Amino acid sequence: MTFAVIRTGGKQYRVTPNAVLTVEKLEAEPGSTVTFHEVLALGGEGGLTLGAPTVPGASVTATVLEQKRGEKIIVFKKKRRQNYRRKRGHRQHLTVLRIAGIAAA
Repeated sequence: MTFAVIRTGGKQYRVTPNAVLTVEKLEAEPGSTVTFHEVLALGGEGGLTLGAPTVPGASVTATVLEQKRGEKIIVFKKKRRQNYRRKRGHRQHLTVLRIAGIAAA
């Protein structure tokens, strides 16, 4: 298979073998392997296989490269003429993955 569409962290990602991907934080140590069973679509030279909602028996394996935090997002709230201002920063926890392989059923 050339590519797959997986779902993790409430988002969908189009992945190819050997691609580096940043997703929402997964509970895994760097160097370990994670497997995604929620494969929504598989595509390649044989055509496109869509799941309903997932492709049965398909899986994507990936190796965890690192755990990190994203860029700082400034959350600024203001109500005009009320002297109300709040400023907060937020950094999301992320996991960097390298896709090892895509297995069809």
